[in-house]
Amino acid sequence: MQVISDLQLHSKYARAVSQEMIIRKIWDWAKIKGIGLIATGDWTHPLWLREIKNDLEETGKGLYKLKDKSGNFKTEEKDPLFLLETEVSCIYSQGGKLRRIHTLIWSPSIESCEKINKKLISMGANLMSDGRPIIGLTSRQVCETVLSVDPKCLIIPAHVWTPWFSLYGSESGFDSIEECFGEFSRYIYAVETGLSSNPAMNWRIKELDSRSIVSFSDAHSGPKLGREATVFELYELSFEAIKQAIMRPGKKIPGDAKAMAGEAKNKIAYTIEFYPEEGKYHYTGHRNCDIKQNPEETRSKGTICPVCGRKLTIGVMHRVDQLAGRGEEDLKMHKKTVDNISVKMHYSAQFPDRPPYMMFVPLLEILAEAIGGSPTSKNVQNEYFKLIDYFGSEFNILLTVKHPELVKISGERVAEAIERVRNGQIYVDPGYDGVFGKVKIWYEQTDEKKTDKKEQMSLF
Repeated sequence: MQVISDLQLHSKYARAVSQEMIIRKIWDWAKIKGIGLIATGDWTHPLWLREIKNDLEETGKGLYKLKDKSGNFKTEEKDPLFLLETEVSCIYSQGGKLRRIHTLIWSPSIESCEKINKKLISMGANLMSDGRPIIGLTSRQVCETVLSVDPKCLIIPAHVWTPWFSLYGSESGFDSIEECFGEFSRYIYAVETGLSSNPAMNWRIKELDSRSIVSFSDAHSGPKLGREATVFELYELSFEAIKQAIMRPGKKIPGDAKAMAGEAKNKIAYTIEFYPEEGKYHYTGHRNCDIKQNPEETRSKGTICPVCGRKLTIGVMHRVDQLAGRGEEDLKMHKKTVDNISVKMHYSAQFPDRPPYMMFVPLLEILAEAIGGSPTSKNVQNEYFKLIDYFGSEFNILLTVKHPELVKISGERVAEAIERVRNGQIYVDPGYDGVFGKVKIWYEQTDEKKTDKKEQMSLF
């Protein structure tokens, strides 16, 4: 079976997150998006964990389903399930430098969550402070603490290229997994791309050759769910199967004969990616002075703002170049269509065993440009839910519904916009220094933009 998953998000208890991010509404949005497995987010927060326990019940396979408390509501077999996930912010000093590392922790049971929370509190962590708590532990200490409580837990570095809060971050991170996690590096089976990078950029890093590349939304509101996702091919839908899919070949998990036979069938099928140029740290720059540089410009001009003289925020593309052990051309990228999916997949001929990925733009953004208005405007929202009501889910609309069917329901312009996104016929003005990039489906292709687009498409 295949399942679309989004396993990184936040609850209403985290800073700068919508108060609508409660269990039932997260579940509702997962259905709207077409997500089969969704993260709970923030189980380190005691009040949110209480809501998780109140609103969810265990399936018997390390995953959780929505609890029927009224007697009038019944979940169906294809309805979204939850995986227990949280994110912690480790801020500490190492090697004479301040480090800020965000790390995802996936747990197979509420019992394990409670034990981990208890241990973190005993080590001085204030878990009530925020849904994504700031703790003074090192990344190594987090690994040691979590795995000593439950070795079945998974630890995954989050949005690994974000300048300020990540493993490879240019401002507060490390140059390698070993430098960050030390002797616990062998338990880091995957990294999460973040919005400003895609798998191909991560394939240039040699220490990631033996690790999976996953992508999730890090959503702070319901409409942002699924802006990035990972699609799993599974023998069964369980926490153990997800873990097996993420672990690279050759790292076998002991089990009975049936489990071992199924293990080979558990894998990452592909990932669904935000255009990395849309990410708010893709290029180097300084937003206060309206300075933005691509990697080539940064190499020639340096990292000091020519306007104010302060240091520029180093973009993800430049940081990848700094740490890469191979060039873009070494990946030998190509695209091809997969059965029943209208979006072409990106593959590497050099690494044929790597799961492919597709690029897309969220449907609300597409509709905003096609019919005018912002993604939150009434006319765009009405069109969005008209399409959802007819076709079932956003991923179904973006990935599988044929052009003629889209024309029947929303007209030629909306159908054309979706088709252009599927074919990569768009322009993205890259984000930088906290400013999100801007997607243009119809645009005036000046010489400058032709140059920019050539640079962008070289990534894919």
